[in-house]
Amino acid sequence: MGHQGRAPAANAMVTAWPYVAAAGAGIVAVASSMVVSAFGRRIVETDIVLDNLPAALDGFRILLVTDIHRRRLPKSLPSRLGKGVNLVLLGGDMTEKNAPLHRLESNLELLAPVAPIFAVHGNHDYKAEIAKVDSIIRGRGIRLLVDENVQLDSNGEKFWLTGVDYPRSGGKIDYAPLPELPSGSEGAFRIILVHDPMWLMTRSTVPADLVLAGHTHGGQVLVPLIGRRHVETFYHTYSAGMYDWARRDGSGGLAKVFISRGFGTAHLPLRFRSPAEINVLTLRRRVVLS
Repeated sequence: MGHQGRAPAANAMVTAWPYVAAAGAGIVAVASSMVVSAFGRRIVETDIVLDNLPAALDGFRILLVTDIHRRRLPKSLPSRLGKGVNLVLLGGDMTEKNAPLHRLESNLELLAPVAPIFAVHGNHDYKAEIAKVDSIIRGRGIRLLVDENVQLDSNGEKFWLTGVDYPRSGGKIDYAPLPELPSGSEGAFRIILVHDPMWLMTRSTVPADLVLAGHTHGGQVLVPLIGRRHVETFYHTYSAGMYDWARRDGSGGLAKVFISRGFGTAHLPLRFRSPAEINVLTLRRRVVLS
């Protein structure tokens, strides 16, 4: 008789157990996928069609690596680039505070033989031992662009790369003026490399054909129904991928903006619905059919 009083509770536990087990398995599966996404090694290839791309630059390939933080680049990366690249751009956050500097060294050594490398600082680079970081970068033959232009040449076609330095102080808005191109360079093809795409909001004009950025991690963890509400409104729209931005420089044209999800993570080594990536960008000249 005494055992009959406990039977309903026992039966309820037996009935509920499959649901508890299923929920637990679901949580483990989601957590596992978040770790896998955070430590993925995807190389994402993207064609960027540009109206003003010189014919000689059609097919020009850029390896864009942003937001490495404390990760190791895969040793197989150079061999996975297929037909190779013409240029390597490092979009900031190449390391972070308390990350071992020998990891930064090994990452840069891996990239050094791939193609000429140019880099800009990100906010986390400045939180590390920046003097040592810069010494390592420059010691590997990498050109660190601190609010400066550099003229590049491919197939006899000269074009400009401008590196925008992240504000060392003053937050997200205290950027130095964008360096002007030399006289006579009006209309030249120009790429701007900047860590944080919200730099665009500080500009009255964006005199460039292509802007490349990182910083956002694509939101890193995108919770359904919540999404990116924990970040500035700008990032709700401009998070990852390709966008158009009005140049407002008198040309009447649009700049293409590409934002990488980046390779590393901030705070926790987790990603959800925004997997880690390394980008290979192929520049394409828009074909106008007559």
